[in-house]
Amino acid sequence: MYLSELQFNIDTWKRELKFHFDEMDTFQEKLDELTARQVLDVVDLKKIDIFQNRILIEKDAIAKLKHRCRNILTNFRRAVNENGINDLLFIERTELRDDMRNYIKLHYILKEEIMDFLLENS
Repeated sequence: MYLSELQFNIDTWKRELKFHFDEMDTFQEKLDELTARQVLDVVDLKKIDIFQNRILIEKDAIAKLKHRCRNILTNFRRAVNENGINDLLFIERTELRDDMRNYIKLHYILKEEIMDFLLENS
Protein backbone atom coordinates (compact mmCIF):
# COMPACT_ATOMS: atom_id res chain seq x y z
CA MET A 1 0.00 0.00 0.00
CA TYR A 2 2.72 2.47 0.95
CA LEU A 3 4.63 1.79 -2.27
CA SER A 4 1.51 2.60 -4.29
CA GLU A 5 1.11 5.95 -2.50
CA LEU A 6 4.80 6.69 -2.92
CA GLN A 7 4.58 5.88 -6.63
CA PHE A 8 1.64 8.28 -6.96
CA ASN A 9 3.51 11.07 -5.14
CA ILE A 10 6.66 10.62 -7.17
CA ASP A 11 4.77 10.43 -10.47
CA THR A 12 2.98 13.66 -9.55
CA TRP A 13 6.26 15.36 -8.63
CA LYS A 14 7.90 14.21 -11.85
CA ARG A 15 5.03 15.58 -13.95
CA GLU A 16 5.23 18.88 -12.10
CA LEU A 17 9.00 19.03 -12.57
CA LYS A 18 8.63 18.36 -16.30
CA PHE A 19 6.08 21.15 -16.54
CA HIS A 20 8.39 23.55 -14.69
CA PHE A 21 11.33 22.57 -16.92
CA ASP A 22 9.25 23.32 -20.03
CA GLU A 23 8.07 26.55 -18.45
CA MET A 24 11.68 27.64 -17.93
CA ASP A 25 12.31 27.00 -21.64
CA THR A 26 9.34 29.23 -22.45
CA PHE A 27 10.62 31.99 -20.19
CA GLN A 28 14.06 31.72 -21.78
CA GLU A 29 12.49 32.12 -25.22
CA LYS A 30 10.55 35.19 -24.09
CA LEU A 31 13.70 36.76 -22.64
CA ASP A 32 15.52 36.04 -25.91
CA GLU A 33 12.67 37.63 -27.90
CA LEU A 34 12.75 40.71 -25.67
CA THR A 35 16.50 41.06 -26.12
CA ALA A 36 16.25 40.68 -29.89
CA ARG A 37 13.43 43.14 -30.52
CA GLN A 38 14.23 45.98 -28.15
CA VAL A 39 17.09 48.23 -27.30
CA LEU A 40 17.43 47.70 -23.58
CA ASP A 41 19.42 49.69 -21.10
CA VAL A 42 22.32 48.20 -19.17
CA VAL A 43 20.19 47.57 -16.08
CA ASP A 44 17.62 45.54 -18.02
CA LEU A 45 20.31 43.59 -19.84
CA LYS A 46 21.86 42.73 -16.48
CA LYS A 47 18.46 41.60 -15.17
CA ILE A 48 18.03 39.39 -18.24
CA ASP A 49 21.46 37.88 -17.65
CA ILE A 50 20.57 37.19 -14.01
CA PHE A 51 17.25 35.60 -15.03
CA GLN A 52 19.02 33.42 -17.59
CA ASN A 53 21.47 32.24 -14.93
CA ARG A 54 18.64 31.54 -12.51
CA ILE A 55 16.84 29.55 -15.22
CA LEU A 56 19.95 27.41 -15.73
CA ILE A 57 20.24 26.88 -11.98
CA GLU A 58 16.58 25.94 -11.76
CA LYS A 59 16.84 23.47 -14.63
CA ASP A 60 19.80 21.85 -12.88
CA ALA A 61 17.78 21.63 -9.65
CA ILE A 62 14.92 20.03 -11.57
CA ALA A 63 17.26 17.41 -13.03
CA LYS A 64 18.61 16.59 -9.57
CA LEU A 65 15.13 16.30 -8.07
CA LYS A 66 13.98 14.01 -10.89
CA HIS A 67 17.04 11.84 -10.32
CA ARG A 68 16.27 11.65 -6.60
CA CYS A 69 12.67 10.67 -7.38
CA ARG A 70 13.87 7.77 -9.53
CA ASN A 71 16.40 6.65 -6.91
CA ILE A 72 13.97 6.70 -4.02
CA LEU A 73 11.37 4.76 -5.95
CA THR A 74 13.99 2.19 -7.00
CA ASN A 75 15.21 1.86 -3.42
CA PHE A 76 11.68 1.38 -2.11
CA ARG A 77 10.86 -1.24 -4.73
CA ARG A 78 14.05 -3.10 -3.90
CA ALA A 79 13.29 -2.91 -0.18
CA VAL A 80 9.73 -4.17 -0.68
CA ASN A 81 11.01 -7.13 -2.69
CA GLU A 82 13.53 -7.91 0.02
CA ASN A 83 11.10 -7.17 2.89
CA GLY A 84 13.46 -4.57 4.21
CA ILE A 85 11.90 -1.13 4.32
CA ASN A 86 13.80 0.75 6.96
CA ASP A 87 13.77 4.15 8.59
CA LEU A 88 16.37 5.53 6.19
CA LEU A 89 14.00 5.08 3.27
CA PHE A 90 11.28 7.00 5.10
CA ILE A 91 13.77 9.75 5.94
CA GLU A 92 14.81 9.96 2.26
CA ARG A 93 11.19 10.26 1.21
CA THR A 94 10.50 12.93 3.84
CA GLU A 95 13.56 14.91 2.80
CA LEU A 96 12.54 14.73 -0.85
CA ARG A 97 9.02 15.90 0.01
CA ASP A 98 10.46 18.85 1.95
CA ASP A 99 12.89 19.67 -0.86
CA MET A 100 10.04 19.55 -3.39
CA ARG A 101 8.02 21.97 -1.26
CA ASN A 102 10.96 24.37 -1.02
CA TYR A 103 11.71 24.05 -4.72
CA ILE A 104 8.09 24.81 -5.66
CA LYS A 105 8.09 27.95 -3.47
CA LEU A 106 11.31 29.16 -5.11
CA HIS A 107 10.01 28.31 -8.57
CA TYR A 108 6.94 30.47 -8.14
CA ILE A 109 9.01 33.37 -6.81
CA LEU A 110 11.24 33.21 -9.90
CA LYS A 111 8.24 32.80 -12.18
CA GLU A 112 6.55 35.91 -10.77
CA GLU A 113 9.75 37.94 -11.01
CA ILE A 114 10.25 37.00 -14.66
CA MET A 115 6.61 37.61 -15.53
CA ASP A 116 6.72 41.05 -13.87
CA PHE A 117 9.91 41.91 -15.74
CA LEU A 118 8.45 40.80 -19.07
CA LEU A 119 5.28 42.81 -18.43
CA GLU A 120 7.31 45.92 -17.55
CA ASN A 121 9.35 45.59 -20.74
CA SER A 122 6.70 44.59 -23.26
